[in-house]
This record gives sequence, structure tokens and C-alpha cells, in this order.
Amino acid sequence: MYQTIYAREPGSAEMPSAGRAFSPDVLERLAHAGVGFATLTLQTGVASLESHEPPYAEPYVVPAATAEAVNAAKAAGRRVIAVGTTVVRALESAVDERGRVIASRDWTDLVVTPERGVRVVDGLLTGFHEPKASHLAMLEAIAGRSHLETAYAAALAGRYLWHEFGDLHLILP
Repeated sequence: MYQTIYAREPGSAEMPSAGRAFSPDVLERLAHAGVGFATLTLQTGVASLESHEPPYAEPYVVPAATAEAVNAAKAAGRRVIAVGTTVVRALESAVDERGRVIASRDWTDLVVTPERGVRVVDGLLTGFHEPKASHLAMLEAIAGRSHLETAYAAALAGRYLWHEFGDLHLILP
């Protein structure tokens, strides 16, 4: 079982790959720079899907403290940056009709697309996904097609590594 350094509960089928960039030193340096953190629990499923296949349903828990922190950040005009596509799915699944994140424990089968859009997440740290992966629709919903085309062209030119144990990119539209 693989987990990030900040994981508290075992249960994921694989480590959320975007979280492997963080060491205790990196987290400390980000905190000293004023970056706030809010955690949630994910039980990440296996991500090796066939082309255009939607992601599997995954359980999540958004604690009350995290919902409050996200809502406070949004109210103050600060960005909410998700670490990984599963975090996007969890947060976007925990939004009420007023656009506020609510504390919740559930399963998400949400597929984020440009047509659906995002209501909570303003940016994303993620790996480079395969050309026909359903997660590309999520990235497009957050950053737009033009940004993705530019980023992926640079990744190909730079011979970046793909997905699970590849390189990461921070999407800040």
C-alpha cells in the first residue's frame, strides 16, 4: 500500500501521485511562505483506465474543519489548489446548492468536464495524463484547452515523464 507522507488512514489502492512531491521539508517551507493546508481523506482507486473510460467511484471524507477552511479561503478571495484529481472530485462532490463546501462522507463518481465546470477548485497540482484519459476533461475545465495544449506541447518537447511516476505540473489559470 502506497501513501503520501501526510496520509493518516490506510486504504488506497495506490498513492495519489500528485502528493508524492511533498516531503516534510517542502510542507514546512510552504507553511512558512503562508500557504494554508486543509486535508481530506481519500481512498484512491486504481487509475489505469482504458481510453475515455470514466474514473472509478472513490470514497472520500471532507471534515468540517476542511469545509470551513475552503469556504473561508473562497470568501476571502484566496485560491483553492487541489493536490490531485481525486481531491478535485471530492471537493466538487461536497458542494451544496449555494456553492459552499459541506462536511461530508460519501463516494464520488463525479466526472468533471468543461461543460460542468468547477465551483470550488481554482488550481491543480497533477501529473501529465494520457491523451485519451477522462481526467484531461477535468484539467480543461480548470485551465482551458489553450493552456493545456501549451503545457502538453512543452511537456512533450521537454520529454517529461507521464502520469503515475512522472513529472507534475501546477495549473494556475
